[in-house]
Amino acid sequence: MAGDNVGEAGPGARPWYAANEVLAFLIELAALGSLGWWGFGAGHEGVLRILLGVGAPLAGIALWALFAAPRARLRPGLPLVLAVKAVVLGGGAAALWAVGHPVAAGVMAGVTVANIAVAETFRTSAVDRAPGAAAPAG
Repeated sequence: MAGDNVGEAGPGARPWYAANEVLAFLIELAALGSLGWWGFGAGHEGVLRILLGVGAPLAGIALWALFAAPRARLRPGLPLVLAVKAVVLGGGAAALWAVGHPVAAGVMAGVTVANIAVAETFRTSAVDRAPGAAAPAG
């Protein structure tokens, strides 16, 4: 997960780990920006446009802060964290699609999936190498 600094996979040990974390943060910002863009351009007038434009990113921020941030208020299991990431980051990609940028949406979705897969690989390998971890079988 983004921000886990366990074992040898910490930012000081591998520059590409830190680069992946920076990319994760940029994806998060892009998703929030896309949600806002979609909200303000959703075709509604007046107050509803403002509520969607401000509310969609705020809802994403609240979900992220509660469940997916490195220092999340609640520490759920990995499946819930991945579900929140799918909702917020996938929502950002869907928002790009909705505002008429399907190629950008596809790129964002692909980069997001790759980034999360790499982050989970770092997290898993760091836990495997942590002191006291059981040796891999085989």
